[in-house]
Amino acid sequence: MTEQVEQEQVEQTEAEAPNLSLQDIATMVQIIDICTKRGAFEGQELEMVGGTRNRVAKFLDAAAPKEEGAEAVEGAEPPAGDDLPES
Repeated sequence: MTEQVEQEQVEQTEAEAPNLSLQDIATMVQIIDICTKRGAFEGQELEMVGGTRNRVAKFLDAAAPKEEGAEAVEGAEPPAGDDLPES
């Protein structure tokens, strides 16, 4: 009986495991770019935000499958909605 309970717990944990794709991470970089462009960060925060953004972008460059003619994250187009009015 305890084996069955343990197996159900393992299956439930596996089913609840978060899934994060490279596209999700690329979207985070784009969000940082948009927020920076719109002035969402204060001056003292920019070093930390920019450093984090650069590390994530380098990770994406290393982890992304290499395709000829593929555009790097640095020059990626922002997601739709970038033209929304500033709040």
